[in-house]
Amino acid sequence: MDLLGGCWTPEVLWSLSEGPRRFSELRRDCPFISAKVMTSRLRDLEQRGVLTRKVMPTSPPTVEYALTELGKELLPAIRSIVDVGTRLLLRDLGS
Repeated sequence: MDLLGGCWTPEVLWSLSEGPRRFSELRRDCPFISAKVMTSRLRDLEQRGVLTRKVMPTSPPTVEYALTELGKELLPAIRSIVDVGTRLLLRDLGS
């Protein structure tokens, strides 16, 4: 719970659920996260073994992030949270 409760973690993991993403793509997917917070969150998730960071030999260097097997195991929990949130929102809209 500590991991998923981290600021912006579910959003980052959800974005990576579609496959490897570059930093700029993650920023586009999560526009309300500052670059500083995004960098901090990505480093934390990499240290915890939830994602990998791959530096591409381009000029300038490109960095790509992807979920590890452990990271992929978190997706059903996030998907369930999204489903419940959607049902609650729809219930509230119907009231």
